[in-house]
Amino acid sequence: MSTDSHPAPADKESPAERADRNFVEFLQGIRVAVTGVQVLFAFLLTVPFSPGFARVPDSDRNMYYVALVSAAIASMFFIAPVAQHRILFRQGLKESLVKRANLYGLIGAFALAVSMTSATWLVVDYLFDGLLPVITAIGSVLLATWLWFVEPLIHRSNGPDEH
Repeated sequence: MSTDSHPAPADKESPAERADRNFVEFLQGIRVAVTGVQVLFAFLLTVPFSPGFARVPDSDRNMYYVALVSAAIASMFFIAPVAQHRILFRQGLKESLVKRANLYGLIGAFALAVSMTSATWLVVDYLFDGLLPVITAIGSVLLATWLWFVEPLIHRSNGPDEH
């Protein structure tokens, strides 16, 4: 196999090559989140049209509103880099797009965590009385916060892996 088929090592990349690689890596990672948020958003869009929704108390309607709007916000932030890429195509602005896409990915992940937590709270509150819905929501937000934000920040501050 020729060496031309292998990407250049990161230290040999031009800024444009690095931006291209970073954007492709971003898109590969975001596909998982986009699929999940779209399924959640589609589900949430159908909920008010179900027969039992008229009997949902105001507190649960408020939680539904939070879940729906945060899913919409997550979708917009996850999709924005792709739409912007189409507009900025071949304009020499890939590096700024990659930086913005990273920020949008973090905002989208935060909005998705809010939506997942509030949707879970809504369903668990419908099924169970007492503290279980609140405990479940707190557990959900803590788990998302740890997995998506805190743990990677700890590893980031520790520097690169030594393996």
